Amino acid sequence: QVQLVESGGGVVQAGGSLRLSCAASGRTFSRYTMGWFRQAPGEEREFVASISWGGGTTYYADSVKGRFTISRDNAKSTVYLQMNSLKPEDTAVYYCGQMTRAYASSRDPYEWGYGGQGTQVTVSS
Repeated sequence: QVQLVESGGGVVQAGGSLRLSCAASGRTFSRYTMGWFRQAPGEEREFVASISWGGGTTYYADSVKGRFTISRDNAKSTVYLQMNSLKPEDTAVYYCGQMTRAYASSRDPYEWGYGGQGTQVTVSS
């Protein structure tokens, strides 16, 4: 059972930056693709970014490509999401996720485990 604790959310003006962190425990971190998802009120949870178990492969949603950067530190069992040039439409609760299967990757939110409460990101215009 994975435990995930997100942090780093907050309120920022459009054009600003935030860095989210997610500390994982419970499974061998370096075996699993990690990712970030977000959910706005009344919307489905959507894929934001993922990073492979070794950190060599990353994927981004088109809406955040070029503005967000995902990274990981396997020694610290932590994954990060650097968010730059934030827009009001980025406002959502951001969730850290870990693939349910080792050495695999998917953008389907149902193939991930989410252990945390998420962290709120609010971008004001």
